[in-house]
Amino acid sequence: MRADRLVSLVLLLRQRGRLSATALACELEVSTRTVLRDIEALSTAGVPVFAERGRHGGFELLPGFRTELTGLNHDEALALLTAGSGRGEQVFGLGAALASAMRKVVDALPEGHRTTASDAARRILIEPEADLLARRQVTEDISGAVMSEVRGAVLRGHRLRIHYAAADREPAWRTVDPIGLVTVRDRGYLLATVSGADRTYRLSRILHAEELAEIAQRPQQVDLERIWQERSIRFRTGGDQIVVVARVEPARREELVSTALAVSSEVADTDGRLRLEMAFQDARHAEWALWQLGTDAEVLEPESVRAALRRRATELARLYRDTGDKPIRG
Repeated sequence: MRADRLVSLVLLLRQRGRLSATALACELEVSTRTVLRDIEALSTAGVPVFAERGRHGGFELLPGFRTELTGLNHDEALALLTAGSGRGEQVFGLGAALASAMRKVVDALPEGHRTTASDAARRILIEPEADLLARRQVTEDISGAVMSEVRGAVLRGHRLRIHYAAADREPAWRTVDPIGLVTVRDRGYLLATVSGADRTYRLSRILHAEELAEIAQRPQQVDLERIWQERSIRFRTGGDQIVVVARVEPARREELVSTALAVSSEVADTDGRLRLEMAFQDARHAEWALWQLGTDAEVLEPESVRAALRRRATELARLYRDTGDKPIRG
């Protein structure tokens, strides 16, 4: 752990120049006393780091102290740096490790590649916190301790004991055989089995986790993409799902489709609108999703969803009907 921190400290000084002990402590998430001890250890090991005193002082390296890695071309470096800049860096609790790796990649690049790749990466933004309507993205709150235990059990092939809070149920302890971790739209999932039966758990609903010493009962080889697709299909075809046929303005298609479980057919009508056949989790889900589009969507089937939207529209019209001389409430 300390060796990694020392490497990160050197790379920070290489890439940013002079930094104070406070700034280094903040970056490395340690105390300033630890930074000072690390600086002393680097000096003892022959790393040319020196201190500049004064108001704008700090620590820096002698020019020219660096290593080079010529195996990465510009586009490869850009791909790594861009991927590391997205919100996905926090997935599965590996944000700090990814940040450390990115520093190493940047420092190891030849001078020309390092400058152009770093500048280019700053011009590409992945998954900002807010969209064009100023709606903030909802991120899951996953305990670092929980994530560490879950990740360890998955990677080492051990059984896992979790305290899980399923929707509308009291939290309960269960022991599972972990298979892998999947992230979809910034939501993390644990794929596992219990007595051979498939189970999928939202990471944000795991309250506590404990990696056990027992070896997990799971196949040696795994195809997570195939497993996730199979479980997704079973999810979409189960429960109280409802199929809706609607005519939608093309500009609002993605907004609607992103809320549906699946789209089974899509054709263009003569007036330019799209006729979509979609599956929703239940009638309430379908009603909510289509109401968001207002007059940009028209439900054709089933009549129950049309009636529910009609009732909503009638109630809204009644609320905003002409009130005449009715005083405005202050």
